[in-house]
Amino acid sequence: MLIVLCAHFIVAIFAPLFFSRWGRAAFYVLAAVPAASFAWLLAQYASVYSDSAPTPTLDVAWVPSLGLNLTFRMDELSWLVSLLVLGVGALVLAYCARYFKSADAGLGGFGAQLLAFAGAMFGLVTADNLILLYVFWELTTVLSYLLIGYASTRIAARRAGLQALIVTTFGGLAMLVGLIMVGESAGTYSISGVLAKAAALVAAAGVPGTVVDVGVALILVGAVTKSALLPFHFWLPGAMAAPTPVSAYLHAAAMVKAGIYLVARLAPGFSGTEYWQVVITVLGLATMLLGGWRALRQHDLKLILAYGTVSQLGFIMTVVGLGSREAALAGMAMVLGHGLFKATLFLVVGIIDHQSGTRDIRELSGVFRSAPALGVVALIGAASMAGLPPLAGFVAKESVFAAFEANARYGPSGHLLGVAVLAVMVLGSILTFAYSARFMWGGFARKPSGTGVVEATAFKPVGWLFLGAPALLSALTVAYGLFPHAVDTWIAPYSAQFPADGPHGLHLALWHGVTLPLFLSAVVVAGGVLLFLVRGGFETLQDRLPPGLDFERGYRQSVVGLDLVAIWVTGRTQRGSLFFYLSVILATAIASISAVLVLTGPSWTAQKYFLDPGSPFQVFAGVAIVVGAVAAARANKRFMAVLMVSVTGYGLALIFALQGAPDLALTQMLVETIVLVAFVLALRSLPPGLRERGAGEHRVVRMVLGAAFGAVMVLVAVVAMGSRIAMPVSLELPKLAYEGGGGINVVNVTLVDIRAWDTFGEISVLAIAATGVASLIFVRGRGQRLARAETVATGSIGRLGGADMFSGPAVELARRFAVVPATNPWLVAGRTLAPERRSIIIEVVTRLVFHSIIVLSIYLLLAGHNGTGGGFAGGLVAGLALTIRYLAGGRFELAEASRLSAGTMLGLGLAAAALSGMVPLFFGGQVFQSAIFAFDLPVFGHVKFVTSTIFDIGVYLVVVGLVMDVLRSLGSEIDQHEEDGLGAVTLIEDDEPLEVGR
Repeated sequence: MLIVLCAHFIVAIFAPLFFSRWGRAAFYVLAAVPAASFAWLLAQYASVYSDSAPTPTLDVAWVPSLGLNLTFRMDELSWLVSLLVLGVGALVLAYCARYFKSADAGLGGFGAQLLAFAGAMFGLVTADNLILLYVFWELTTVLSYLLIGYASTRIAARRAGLQALIVTTFGGLAMLVGLIMVGESAGTYSISGVLAKAAALVAAAGVPGTVVDVGVALILVGAVTKSALLPFHFWLPGAMAAPTPVSAYLHAAAMVKAGIYLVARLAPGFSGTEYWQVVITVLGLATMLLGGWRALRQHDLKLILAYGTVSQLGFIMTVVGLGSREAALAGMAMVLGHGLFKATLFLVVGIIDHQSGTRDIRELSGVFRSAPALGVVALIGAASMAGLPPLAGFVAKESVFAAFEANARYGPSGHLLGVAVLAVMVLGSILTFAYSARFMWGGFARKPSGTGVVEATAFKPVGWLFLGAPALLSALTVAYGLFPHAVDTWIAPYSAQFPADGPHGLHLALWHGVTLPLFLSAVVVAGGVLLFLVRGGFETLQDRLPPGLDFERGYRQSVVGLDLVAIWVTGRTQRGSLFFYLSVILATAIASISAVLVLTGPSWTAQKYFLDPGSPFQVFAGVAIVVGAVAAARANKRFMAVLMVSVTGYGLALIFALQGAPDLALTQMLVETIVLVAFVLALRSLPPGLRERGAGEHRVVRMVLGAAFGAVMVLVAVVAMGSRIAMPVSLELPKLAYEGGGGINVVNVTLVDIRAWDTFGEISVLAIAATGVASLIFVRGRGQRLARAETVATGSIGRLGGADMFSGPAVELARRFAVVPATNPWLVAGRTLAPERRSIIIEVVTRLVFHSIIVLSIYLLLAGHNGTGGGFAGGLVAGLALTIRYLAGGRFELAEASRLSAGTMLGLGLAAAALSGMVPLFFGGQVFQSAIFAFDLPVFGHVKFVTSTIFDIGVYLVVVGLVMDVLRSLGSEIDQHEEDGLGAVTLIEDDEPLEVGR
């Protein structure tokens, strides 16, 4: 199971590379992953359904102290839902290879997200830990947001993705609270363990029982939002802004089934809780009717299916949540049947849209004649959705009617209520038949007009590769209907967990004889046909009736109200005054800390001294810091203020070095240098001068607050040193670092091994910060590459005037220097700079030291485990090397120095770090557990390699990517902005690449 799960995510990481090489054909490579996983799933049938063998389970310790384990369990329910997740997922990915064009933007990211979604869904349905299930639950939420918003240039797509994200995240947070309440009540977060204790939990009286009831109700909120039931149904029709393959997978076979799966998973134990039946039955039936009613008002084929999906999700949720053996069998039969026919129909709509350019039933006419094979496939899917024999939909719907007949006759809810529920289901099924007929008529029939028949829609021929996925799904729909016994066998072990309502039991079959369910099916067909025949009058009736409650408008008004509240609060707290913000923060810190120091009676350290006798040179560093701080406060120029702030940072680095912390000193020095460069680059867009710093009515207040805060922090340090009651943990770190982490550099081993989780979170934050910087400045696309030097004419960058504006010996020397043989330029893109902007000395020095600095950075990376250095320091040094290239040769030199984009570097770094944490799981270890290998190599001698070095390489790449993003955003993009304003860049218009030095 873990291999299947990881395969989806690992291949998803490399998906953009596949698309850059093979174009849309890369979808076939991605489809092979769920296809192979589907084959593996079929091979697990014997072990899953064995009466003697234990249920296949994988348990990997994650955070044992918190009860968080990576526990996966493949029982009958997980196996059933995985059939849809993996099977339909493989077909949809293969379908994408014909649906999209190779020239479509963002296919690499789209394919990666769709494949990762399939992996997340597989993880969700196999997870046997409540918290792990929630992790995958939210992962599907985030991925669905990205997939729905694929067309990021369309505001409708972005809005629909955000709407789905907000609604499902709200439900997910409520569900998390419920999961914790149930898990704590049960004393375990194992799902199988919770279900084993469910009877005792439900029967508990008083507060414990109430906690369970409320917890289960909160879990149902998550299920209701995910499966688009009232009042949260509106996000699903809005999500039709996504590409059709996304709708076919997420909204037919995967994401919306997550809520139904959760209800099916918990129903054996918790269907008898206080709020279960009320929530599921009322919302389910109401959703069924509302979705069917609105489907009959739509003119977009995709929206007909969307509202039909809403209707049938309510239908399925009601059945699955009933809590009887018959309903469990019928509900899961309907889950499988719905996944098959609804995915078929969505894929058919994609073909219609792709080949004709429209989905509007008022514009489509005669499509069945133009594409008869497509029409037959659609007819099978629509007939199954309508519940016609001999198809899967008919078998499943008959079993549903039989289950609720048994519930009405023998169930605990009573005869009258059972009959009412069954009547509502029949009414909803009539609506289902009517919108199924509307779909077929609207999409394929020849339409009459006032003068005859609407002209046939122009329709391109449909290739078999394009039609293959929906055709196979429709064939499975027929096979399911003709041979339902196999599906009955698959579902029976799950349904056996429930008590039976009726004395005769229930089995899936195409023919049960002349029974009440068969009569109800006939009523559904007759009512549906009648409703379709009077569709014109029915549409008129719908138009005349008041619209009723508009839950989407309520959502939007809630969002607007929240925005207004946020604006009101922000306007009264964020006043645009830096002095006000700092005063509140510092005054609060001073008051709270001082109160604690006064009230608790602090313990003062016995050893107090003003100057460390072991390091008297600290006084020089201290003086430098004080001078830098005072000078920065009094500076009237921005550059001088930034420079003086850097002096305080370098002084602090010196203190670290004098205290015997070379790693901290090196890192502090490198960080200060990079920050100084970033500040200087950004200052180009700001006026050089600062306002008068010494005057102002708050001058005394600023001085008092600054001095008081500094004094309080000194007191905190002194008290902290005197308050220790145990031996410092740091005393054991050298031994732990060497024996557990295989290194003697305690700082580096702590970062990449002992506290690897913290470091992984930190580099993730770095990646987010880099993305934020790139988004705030002028970068227009995350994966956009910088222009290459070969596209720019010599001497056209930075020219400020005519050819004679700058003259003299220095400029003439620079012009001669620019003419360098193509085989040996000093800098690759140096020639692009105007002669008056070039520095011979800087270019020569850069050529001499760049590669040496890169080698030094790699040395620091590899030596950091046992000496000064590490991935962070090495990455900063490499970033400084790139900075030198940029300062010497401009933005085109930066493009030549870094062929990979900053986003790619960040992604590769995070991927390397993540993989170094996941690989130990395959060998029975824990996440981020290090392995030590010792061996001898010729020339190198004895080598000891620690796998945490791979994690350190990831840190290195993330830091390099961060620096590249800073240089690109604050450097290259501002350069380009200035050049665009001056019109100073001359692009080469011929098709031949420019030789270096030309």
